[in-house]
Amino acid sequence: MRIVLILGSGPSVVSCADWPRAPFDRIVAINNAWRVRDDWDDLIHPSDFPSDRMPTDLRAGQRVVTADDYVPVQNEFGGFVYAGGTMAFTAGYWALGALKPDVMAFLGCDMVYPDSGATHFYGTGTADPLRQDVTLRSLPAKSARLQVMAAQRGCACVNLSTGESRLVFPRARPEDLPVKPAAFDADSAPAALAEEVRLDYVVPSGKYWKEESRFDPAAIDALDALWLRAV
Repeated sequence: MRIVLILGSGPSVVSCADWPRAPFDRIVAINNAWRVRDDWDDLIHPSDFPSDRMPTDLRAGQRVVTADDYVPVQNEFGGFVYAGGTMAFTAGYWALGALKPDVMAFLGCDMVYPDSGATHFYGTGTADPLRQDVTLRSLPAKSARLQVMAAQRGCACVNLSTGESRLVFPRARPEDLPVKPAAFDADSAPAALAEEVRLDYVVPSGKYWKEESRFDPAAIDALDALWLRAV
């Protein structure tokens, strides 16, 4: 069983700082999350991630995953418009395609931003997933899509965070792993995929914001509803 731990920048991510490496075979850090523990394997970030926030030295076996790496993989799973234009989902699809895991365990990827208090493990940051963006109208639906597409490939998605979350993944603890993929609706998932084909909202470059005018928000809302029914 290949278990991948995916770390976001939510406040709960610091809970893993002292976790033993087992049962995780690989650790994928998103953006600043590489600071939480030094035994990460992959650092994934968007093209506009500030260079001064990057690690200055990489250990043997560590690598940086850029848009050149993840955009082609994201396209294999339908592209950013359907999958959600935020790094938590991008990291999930990249890991699913590139690492072929049996379990993807997410921590600190809850995308909940309170009006007061810390929004990120390092304090207060920009709540990018709540920006006005046609790809992010329903974060739970985007997580449902990832969960179903992973399950179709024999991979389970779980949420290791304990607080409020916009992820619909089943909750788990490290000691529960590995787990089997959650069941999904056999009718709604194919219907959602068929609707994606019909809409054809695919942008091979990954720069979907340059073509946003051709995307119908109402159609995306209807598609999101299908994905939510699938789980």
